[in-house]
Amino acid sequence: MQKFTSLRGIAAPLPMINVDTDMIIPKQYLKTIKRTGLGKNLFDELRYETDGKEKPDFVLNKPAYRNAQILVTGENFGCGSSREHAPWALLDFGIRCVIAASFADIFYNNCFKNGILPIKLAQSDVDLLMDDAKRGANAILQIDLEKQEITGPDGGRLHFDIDPFRKHCLLTGLDEIGLTLEKAAAVDAFEARDRMARPWMWA
Repeated sequence: MQKFTSLRGIAAPLPMINVDTDMIIPKQYLKTIKRTGLGKNLFDELRYETDGKEKPDFVLNKPAYRNAQILVTGENFGCGSSREHAPWALLDFGIRCVIAASFADIFYNNCFKNGILPIKLAQSDVDLLMDDAKRGANAILQIDLEKQEITGPDGGRLHFDIDPFRKHCLLTGLDEIGLTLEKAAAVDAFEARDRMARPWMWA
């Protein structure tokens, strides 16, 4: 998993509440088990007309936000089904951080497993960042995970809370597989002892 230490990038405003995972990546794109290639269909029904043409008014289609890496959005983001394709699509598009007042629990957990930092803030702080995000090309936020700080375009800083274990995993780039592999030496030692104690189990 790609490490997350700090991020300086354009923040896109998406002032919508209850954005569900079907809106993030519609069901017709769930046939793949690859984590890449889904970015082009992120927010598909919001981004495109039925004939495939882009909707110019949607935020990620606007020139200033095409390379956005941060999404500032409404409460209960990622509700609906538990599909892990939702964070895959966000990450493939280039989104590394989502800021909201609240998230659906499964989506929130899936973000950490895929190298995306979901930040929960008080609604008043989200509103401030939403205003910052509406500055177009000047909508630059700095995210410092080690310090747990967000710095806005004018230099104002906001603190955010995060579970220490999840913070460690993002800083070191360890997903569940990586965490298991950290114990590889202990697993090998156990297996060696077990082969000696119970050879019939390894026949």
